[in-house]
Amino acid sequence: MAHSSRSSSPLSIIIRPYRLALLAVLATAALPSTADARIGGYDGVWNVTFATTRGNCSSGYSVPFTVIGNRVSSAGGGRVSGTVNRRGAVAVQVSVGASHASGGGRLGGAAGGGSWRGIISGDQCSGTWQATRS
Repeated sequence: MAHSSRSSSPLSIIIRPYRLALLAVLATAALPSTADARIGGYDGVWNVTFATTRGNCSSGYSVPFTVIGNRVSSAGGGRVSGTVNRRGAVAVQVSVGASHASGGGRLGGAAGGGSWRGIISGDQCSGTWQATRS
């Protein structure tokens, strides 16, 4: 009886589907998920301009922020700390000399905006902010 080297043994028939399943799982794991694609989606330098809507504080003051991952920090012009989540919600604290403020809002694409409040040169003020990514 001739024996072909291509004949399938019962064991190889069982192992083949497991190999295919393993390859499918590995291929899926190698693809970036949409959550992974958003990590770092706000990275860069953002120029943030503040407008005063309440209080005796000047408007138009601008501070550059740097975003790396989920961290917000200063890119020059004062101390800046904060976070941004995967959906772009941002919370930031800024201090320059004796003046300090906190704000929140949202970043998206190359722009963002929100509100702030703080004590600027001894006056309690609040307002809005607009950001553009460089």
